[in-house]
Amino acid sequence: MSYSADNNGFLSSIYMLLSQQPGCTLNYDDPTDPKYELVYRGLHYYHTDMSPSGYRLTQLTDTIFNALSESNKRKVADKLLATLFFGYAAPDLQQKIHSGNFLCSIRSSLAEKTNDMVAVENEIRNEEHFYRADNNWRPYEVFDILARFYVMEDLDMHYLHNWMAYILTQTILFSPAYELDSSHYPNISSTYNWLVLDMDDDIGMRYSTYLHMISVDNWRRFRSPEDNGREMMEIYTLDFDDDNVPRAATTLQNWFLDQDSDTLVVGLNENTIPQDLFGTTVTTGFEYYRELVKSQGFITGTVRRLVDFFFTDYDEADKQRVTDIIVSSQPATWQDILLQIVFSEEYLLHATRAKSAEELFFSLAKKLDYKNYKDTFFHFNEALDDMHQSSMKYKLGKLTRTPLDTFSFAYYHKFFRERVLMANVCGFTEETTYDDWNTFGWRPPLLGDDRFSYNPDDPEASLRSFISYLFVFMIHREPTLDEMNMFLDNMLSGEPGNRDYQWSYRLYVSEVDAEGYTCYPRRENAAEDILDYISRLSELYMFQEVQ
Repeated sequence: MSYSADNNGFLSSIYMLLSQQPGCTLNYDDPTDPKYELVYRGLHYYHTDMSPSGYRLTQLTDTIFNALSESNKRKVADKLLATLFFGYAAPDLQQKIHSGNFLCSIRSSLAEKTNDMVAVENEIRNEEHFYRADNNWRPYEVFDILARFYVMEDLDMHYLHNWMAYILTQTILFSPAYELDSSHYPNISSTYNWLVLDMDDDIGMRYSTYLHMISVDNWRRFRSPEDNGREMMEIYTLDFDDDNVPRAATTLQNWFLDQDSDTLVVGLNENTIPQDLFGTTVTTGFEYYRELVKSQGFITGTVRRLVDFFFTDYDEADKQRVTDIIVSSQPATWQDILLQIVFSEEYLLHATRAKSAEELFFSLAKKLDYKNYKDTFFHFNEALDDMHQSSMKYKLGKLTRTPLDTFSFAYYHKFFRERVLMANVCGFTEETTYDDWNTFGWRPPLLGDDRFSYNPDDPEASLRSFISYLFVFMIHREPTLDEMNMFLDNMLSGEPGNRDYQWSYRLYVSEVDAEGYTCYPRRENAAEDILDYISRLSELYMFQEVQ
């Protein structure tokens, strides 16, 4: 989709109309801005993001969302937020779900800039809060990217652009592939940061991809004219015709990766014989890349790659159906594809798959008001390696979205059980300390009196409410009768009708430190038992279909 300025204001009027939905105002850049007229040989530099009303993949509306059962509302909310690497504390989530405009509020927040990114960038480089030793031997570029999602407080446009760049760099489309000898840690930042900067500047996905294709980051992954020419066609246009590979390699005959510092060199011995590719003729490497991203095959190929990434449970026919629908909307930016997917009925109501480790970690961190320590993202990255889900490492990206083989999932479960669900902090000292092993985890507000119905005169009723609260908040369902009785029998003593807390689970015990921070050491014991059990349930790790 491209725009040009007009004198009678017609286009501007259409734009303003399409940007509005009932009860939902979304702010997008004015497409009549002259910058959107800039074109390089048919390749537009800039594109506005499409209004959701232009999406062809049916979007879930607040009307349909509000008609869902309470459990299904929570499943949908969790799927949307966790997919975006986000979450809300229980009171905030409850308010948003019942606001009547949950989906619209999320869409609106993604069109605003509310995070203080100067403060965010300063924080992730704070050596007292985040581990930064041995800089030459570890992928700190990945640590910083992971930490940035943790530090950003708001789900806004900055968050969205970082999330989109992260998704793209996990796939075959833009993986920095630092597992290769020719690729280096700085290529992680270079590939990722340029994607974010292009999104910030409204660079269309065709031109942004063109810039990546002619970069050293791309050539350090695919290092010869034959390799690079073949892979660009296969990855971005799904063209697997071997007859086209010699033609592509010919246009790139003067491109090579010099072994001296793995430097991309473009020689002067350009090809002069036109080659038939992409329904036209191309002669030089620059023409090859430019016509590739201008082709219709580029849109079809990139959409299909992202459909494969999000709809892992779909069969070939359904993936192709979803791909065709999105392609028909003529997307011009990465947002046009990615938000069209994640806000769709197709995804939010029907898709079911295991959560990626990043989706689960960041959503839990936000939901549980999780406090990091210096090594958190060093260890998270190590855990991703153990799960065979390393971030930005693989030449062909993450071929599977989640670690489901037995060995990988064991590491997945171990990390979340031990370092997220079973870890908690309380007190002023822990809040200001980042280098001790026991100063990280979820914070006491998770267990506050405002989170469940606490009755000091009725231990059993209080515990029932406490157990139900954690189940509903974490996995969107009430505990079964057997599950409830298991916890009650373990945490209460005495006969039915006259039961009291076991010593270790007295919910009324609290401590207030010198700074006024309230802790609940016995509630922590109860919560750890419940969260330990929940860590073994499939619902924690799955995006669930809404029936």
